[in-house]
Amino acid sequence: MKRFSFVLALFAVFSMVCSASAGTLDDVKSKGFIQVGVNGDVFGFGKPDEKGVWKGLDVDTGRAIAAAVFGDASKIKFIPLTAVTRFTALQSGEIDVLCRNATRTLSRETALGLNFVQVNYYDGQGFLVPKSLGVKSAKELDGASVCVLPGTTTELNAADYFRSNGIKMKPVVIENTAELAKTFFAGRCDCLTSDASQLAGTRAVAPNPDDYMILPQIISKEPLAPAVRHGDDQWYDIVNLSVLAMINAEELGITSKNVDEMLKSANPKIQRFLGVTPGNGKALGLDEKFAYNIVKQVGNYGEVFERNVGKDTPLKIERGLNALWTNGGLMYSPPFK
Repeated sequence: MKRFSFVLALFAVFSMVCSASAGTLDDVKSKGFIQVGVNGDVFGFGKPDEKGVWKGLDVDTGRAIAAAVFGDASKIKFIPLTAVTRFTALQSGEIDVLCRNATRTLSRETALGLNFVQVNYYDGQGFLVPKSLGVKSAKELDGASVCVLPGTTTELNAADYFRSNGIKMKPVVIENTAELAKTFFAGRCDCLTSDASQLAGTRAVAPNPDDYMILPQIISKEPLAPAVRHGDDQWYDIVNLSVLAMINAEELGITSKNVDEMLKSANPKIQRFLGVTPGNGKALGLDEKFAYNIVKQVGNYGEVFERNVGKDTPLKIERGLNALWTNGGLMYSPPFK
């Protein structure tokens, strides 16, 4: 009897999740904006500036989705989430999409009931240390205290790395990203481990960035991607194609500066992509100009990357794996037709 009750309760929870995830496009149109879960504390990816304006690569990914849906990138509400609360917020329907440097994994796509879309940043886990510690390699961190966020892939990766190299670590687990950085800069742990992009963002806002260095070892694959709930294929397609539209625009040489001129292009690929030749928008349930609106208001992927984390920003990150496939990277879009 108890087992039967448990099955009924599990079915009820599953039904609630499916109900919350059905018709997300209609839901966001009804309320007039998209609720996007972001980090809130990672410079370059998701953090308000001194005027309270949200900035970052993940933030711009959210704006691209709003531009696709509403033709207006400002129709959006950013909700800062911790590493622990991010997936629950998506499962419960508190947010419509998660754009918060989350790694795509098997367990998250199955047990958590999430679908990750196109990767918007290929990352890997590293270690940030004060230069005064005097180490040049992660393999010299035997016995080190390590600041790490709970509920992340980095927590398990770090434990695996130290164990496999026969060295020991003392984890210092802090839930909040901002508090984690404060704890590290206060000297309560010897090193901070996270995605290398997040370490670059943390180092950029250090009291004296030159006092810190990121060690050369990258110990994991971290494909970071927006996520949506299971059970809503149309919403998945919209979020996925919004990210791919930024990549495709860069492939086609379309930027926020030349997109209006490109409307006159005789290239059939560009005509279809920008909605001059209709079909793509209708297939998604969106306006035919959805890709034009993304590029015009947010930019192509290269513009978004360079504006937020590129070599001319305090993070000074090279494109690397995040370059287009034609330039040796992994960024690749299927045809828009």
